[in-house]
Amino acid sequence: MEDQPVFPTGSGAIFGSRIPVLELRYSEGMSMTKLVTLTIDDQQVTVAVGTLIVDAAKKIGKDIPVFCYHPKLEPVGMCRMCLVEVGRPIIDRSSGQVILDVNNQPKLQIGPKLETACTTPVSAGMVVRTNNQAVEAARKEILEFILTSHPLDCPVCDKGGECPLQNLTMGFGPGESRFLVDDKIRLAKRVPLGELIYLDRERCIQCARCVRFQEEIADDPVIGFYNRGRQLEIVTYSEPGFDSIFSGNTTDICPVGALTTADFRFGARPWELKSAASLCTQCPVGCNITLNVRREARAGGNWTIKRVMPRQNEEVNEIWICDKGRFSYHFSESNERLTQPLVRKDDELVPVNWDEALDLAAAKLQGSPALVTLVGGRLSNEDLFNLRRLTQAKGGRAVQYSHMAGGELVGQYGLAPGSNFSSMGSETAILVIASDLHQEAPVWWLRVKQAAERGALLIVVNPRSTRLDRYADHLVRYAYGDEQAAMAAFLPQATAPEAYREALEGLGRAQNLVVIYGSEGLGLAGSQAFAQTAAGVVVSRARVGQPNNGLLAVWAHANTQGAWDNGFYPAEDLPADLRAADVLLLAAADPAGDDPDLAEAITQAGFVIVQDLFLTASAQRADLVLPAQAFTEREGTYTSGERRVQRFFPAVPARPDSRPDYAITAQIGQRLGLDLEGRAASLVQMRLAAELPAYNGLTYQRLSEMSAQWPIIARAGLYYGGTSYENTQGLGVQLPLLPPGPVTIPAPPAQPKTPSLEKQDLLLVPVTRLYDRGTTITPSGLLSQRLENPAIWLNPQTAEKMELAPKTRVQITSRGWKAEADIQIEESIPPDVGLVPRSVGLPVFTPMGVMLTRLIAEPEA
Repeated sequence: MEDQPVFPTGSGAIFGSRIPVLELRYSEGMSMTKLVTLTIDDQQVTVAVGTLIVDAAKKIGKDIPVFCYHPKLEPVGMCRMCLVEVGRPIIDRSSGQVILDVNNQPKLQIGPKLETACTTPVSAGMVVRTNNQAVEAARKEILEFILTSHPLDCPVCDKGGECPLQNLTMGFGPGESRFLVDDKIRLAKRVPLGELIYLDRERCIQCARCVRFQEEIADDPVIGFYNRGRQLEIVTYSEPGFDSIFSGNTTDICPVGALTTADFRFGARPWELKSAASLCTQCPVGCNITLNVRREARAGGNWTIKRVMPRQNEEVNEIWICDKGRFSYHFSESNERLTQPLVRKDDELVPVNWDEALDLAAAKLQGSPALVTLVGGRLSNEDLFNLRRLTQAKGGRAVQYSHMAGGELVGQYGLAPGSNFSSMGSETAILVIASDLHQEAPVWWLRVKQAAERGALLIVVNPRSTRLDRYADHLVRYAYGDEQAAMAAFLPQATAPEAYREALEGLGRAQNLVVIYGSEGLGLAGSQAFAQTAAGVVVSRARVGQPNNGLLAVWAHANTQGAWDNGFYPAEDLPADLRAADVLLLAAADPAGDDPDLAEAITQAGFVIVQDLFLTASAQRADLVLPAQAFTEREGTYTSGERRVQRFFPAVPARPDSRPDYAITAQIGQRLGLDLEGRAASLVQMRLAAELPAYNGLTYQRLSEMSAQWPIIARAGLYYGGTSYENTQGLGVQLPLLPPGPVTIPAPPAQPKTPSLEKQDLLLVPVTRLYDRGTTITPSGLLSQRLENPAIWLNPQTAEKMELAPKTRVQITSRGWKAEADIQIEESIPPDVGLVPRSVGLPVFTPMGVMLTRLIAEPEA
C-alpha cells in the first residue's frame, strides 16, 4: 500500500490549480516510500520523492520533449530540449514553513533560468510550466541549433516516420533557420561500427544514448566519442568492431537515424510495415518481440520479415533483446527450408504428397510398436501436448533431447508467481552456479546484474571466471567434477569450507533466495544430482511459494520447461533407447548432428520419422521427413525458464506444404482413431489446460491480459523510450507451483582421483556459447562472423605445456571417432582443462558429459 499524503487546510488556487503543502504520515505496516505532490501545467500529480520532472509529467500524459534523456539511463542534461519553467514554494528559514501570500497561498520562487526537466527532481509544492512563451522559444532555438549540423536526409533516412527529431521539429521547431545551409558540416555516411551496426556520422546529434547504454546497461564500453565540438563522432574501440551482444538496442534508442542495423538499413519505411507480436526462441528467457513484415518485390511479392524489435515486458526483458534474438530470424526464410514431405525409396528421400506421408506414418504406428518420441525444446506447448498424447496412446516413451535435468523440481520449487528480477534488491540473495549467464541467457545476465546494482546479494559459484563475476559480492571457485559438492556446501547442515563462509553468512541474512543453476561441465547424470541438491538448497533456505524465491534452470532452449511440464524427460541412456525403437519419431531435434554415437543409433532404429524445418543430419537418416512450420508462421505458447506462459502470433504466411507440428501429429493420430485436436493451436491449448494441473484455467484470453508498465513506451512518444514496441498483446501468466514432493539429496560422489595427465592429454568440458551453430542460427548469414568455430579453449600455461600455439589445428580422437578443431587461448580457464562449445560440429556432447581425450597436433593451416 502506498502512503497517501495528508494536506493541511487552507490550500488555495495558484495558476488555476490547488497546490497542497505536503506532510507525510505513516502508519504501522505502510510502505516508507515518500510521496510529493506538485503541479504541472495546472494539473496535480503525486509521485515518489526523487522522480524527475520529465517522468512525473509522463505519468499524467504530459510529453516533455527530450533527445538525450531515456528513462532506463542515468540523466545527463546534454541536449537541453527538455527545458521547462520551475517555481518552488518559498520557505521561511527560521520556521521551515512555507510562506503564504495575502490569499493564503504559497509564494513561489520562479527560477531565473529555465531548468532541464530530465535532471531536476520534483519537490513538494513545485509548479512546472512546460508550454509558456519562454519554453517554446527555447525549444525552437535548440532545434534550430541541432539542425545546423544535421543533413536533410528525411526523404531517404531509415528513421523517417519514427524519428524524434523529425517529429519534434514539426511540433516545436522554427519554420526557417538563421544559419547558412552552406555551413552545414559534412561527415562520412555508412560507417561500419561492426558487421551488424552502421553509423551515419552527420546524422548524429551527440546525445550519447548509445554510449551510455553500452556503459550503464550492457557493460560493454566498446563505443565512445572522439574529437570535440562539431567534429565529435562515435567510434568503436573494440576488435572486432562494436563487440557487444546487445549492440542492436542502440539503434532502438537512437533518437535520429545515425545508427541502423545491417539488415534493415534502407530496407523499408516504418509506415509500410505490418507488425505481429512474437517471442524470441533462442534461449529460456522468453523475450517479447515484434516482427515487422511487408511484401517484397524481390521476394516475388511474398511477405518477408524486415526486422525484429523488442516488445516491452518489464517482468521479462524490459525493452531489450540480445543480438542473437534480433538477427537470427533469417532461418525462417532460408531457401533450405523443407517444402514437402519426403519418403525413403530405394535408399533415397523422394517427395510425396501429405496424404501418402501421413498414411505411411500411421501404418508404421499401427499396432503396438516400440515407439520413442524424441523432442527438442523449440516446440510449442501445443506441439508437445499432441505428441505426448500420441505417444501415450501407442504405449511409447516420451523423451526430451536435453543434457540438463531438474524440470520437475523447477515445477515444484521454481520462481513463484509475482517474482520479478526488477523488484529484487537488498532483501534478496541470488546464487548463480555452473552457468555463464552472459552467454547462455543474456537478458537474465543483464537483469541479475541490475539486481546486484540495486543491492541484491549476488553469489557466483563457477569453476572459471565469467562476465557476472565483477558484480558478485562473493565468488567461489570449484574444480570441474565437483559441481554437486559445490552446491551441497550451501545446505544448512553442510560443514562450510572457508571459501564459502562469507557467502553463507550473507545468505543467512537474506529474506529471499533465488538459485540459478546451469549445466557447465555436466552431463545428464551429473545434472540430475546437481538439480536435486539445488532444490534442497531452495527448500531449506528460500521461502518457497513467495515472490522472488525459488529455483531457476538455465535451459538450452526456449520451451525446455514446457517439455518437462508436458511429460517429456531426458533419457539416461539415449543411444540405447534410440536403437531399441521400432518407430523413432524426432520433432525439432537433431541428435545426429551433435554426436556420432547418436547418429549411429538412429540408423539402427526401425522406422525413423522426422518433423523439422530443415533436412538436418537426423532427417538425412530418416525414412519419412515431414516439413514443419516456423514460429513466425503460426501461433502457440512457450513456457519460459521462469515458468511464464506467453503467446506468440503468426507474422507471415506459412511456407507451402508445411504444417504446424501439433497439426501433423493430430493428422497422424486421426488416422489411428485417436481424438487429437489439430484445427487450431487455441483448441489444443484448451485441452492442455484441462489436463495439466499447473496450466488449469489458462486461456489465450488470460495470456492476453495487460497491466500498467513503466516506463510508458508508446509509438506517439517514441522519442522518450525509443522505438521498442508497446505491448498490447499480453504479458503472459506465471504458472503456480505444483504441490511439492520429497527432495532426495544424493551424497556427493567420492572425490575423483585426478587423472595423471600426459603431455597431450586433456579434460574436455562442454560449455554453452551464445553464437553456436544450431539449426536456427547458422542460416543467418548476418551472424556468420560471430558463429563459434570448432575450437578448444585452453589456459595459456596448458597450451604451452602441450606445445600448442593459438589457432593451431588439432585432431581429437575418442571412442572411435575423430574431429578437428582450432586452439584458442583464454586466461580464465583452469589448467589441464579444455572448454569446447556445444553445437559447433564437435561430437563431444553426449550425455556422458566431460571426457578424457588425446589431442594430436597437426601443422597449422
